[in-house]
Amino acid sequence: MENKSHALAAGIFVVVVAALLAGLGLWLTRDNTSYQLYELSSKQSVGGLQPQAAVRYKGVAVGKVVRIGFDPDVAGNVLIRIAVSDQAPVTPATFAVLGYQGVTGLAHVLLDDGQQAEPPLPKGSSGLPRLPLKTSPFGQLAEQGPAILSQVEEATGRINDLLSDDNQKRIATAIDNLGQAAGNASALMKRLDATVVQRLDPALAAVPGVASDARETLQALRQAGNSASAAANEVGTAVKQLSAEGGPIDQIAEGSKSLASAADRFGRVTLPRLNHAADETSRAVRRLGRTASTISDNPQSLIYGSGTAAGGPGEPGFEAPVVVKP
Repeated sequence: MENKSHALAAGIFVVVVAALLAGLGLWLTRDNTSYQLYELSSKQSVGGLQPQAAVRYKGVAVGKVVRIGFDPDVAGNVLIRIAVSDQAPVTPATFAVLGYQGVTGLAHVLLDDGQQAEPPLPKGSSGLPRLPLKTSPFGQLAEQGPAILSQVEEATGRINDLLSDDNQKRIATAIDNLGQAAGNASALMKRLDATVVQRLDPALAAVPGVASDARETLQALRQAGNSASAAANEVGTAVKQLSAEGGPIDQIAEGSKSLASAADRFGRVTLPRLNHAADETSRAVRRLGRTASTISDNPQSLIYGSGTAAGGPGEPGFEAPVVVKP
């Protein structure tokens, strides 16, 4: 009899503890929040979305998924019923997308606001308001997957054509030609440097002498012109004095003296200078004539000078340089 009483007491204790635990669970899981029901209708796959999945508004939990089924109004569409807290700022611009959490593949509903209000969707047969469900980034990637794969395949084919055996041979030949062209350019630059140092520098050194002679000739001509101008001025003065009124005889005599003085000065100063300028001009002309004749007979003298250029390898007169051993 005593064993039965102990068993009864133990049973009563277990029932009471179970009831307390159930009550505690109900108290801990109680939810006094007021919810508004909405429906989402979509033709895309909702894999990973389960009932009781979270509903978040800009990352903040505001509700949960109540039911997932098929839309009786649109064949082939999935109908998702969600409960959203009245505290969530749902506006006419609010829309929903499916978000995926980490690598688990579990999905949840994300609510967000667009830049402008979305056109209101007609209510379903249940009479609940509906929110537009837009394609998630993963859904967009899945839709664009075939096009991306096609472009990758096309790009791969073009790369294979570009790297074919014939094109690789052409590329190798082009690289060899570039190497040869670079070598030829280097050799040409060395030859041009030698030519400038050995041939052009002496020819350019002679140019300042010719320019100096021409400058002296121009100075002599300028002096002769100045003298001629002075003489012409004096002659003009004498003519004016002869044609002036008052004392024609005195003026004629005076003009004759001035004319004699001007003629004497012209004979003593101007004519020698003109002769000297004519001589300088003649010498310069002869020198320029000889230079032009030399250039006409041997145009290469402008580059190689008046001497004979040494013969290169394989040319007559070539002499190999003497190598001095240390």
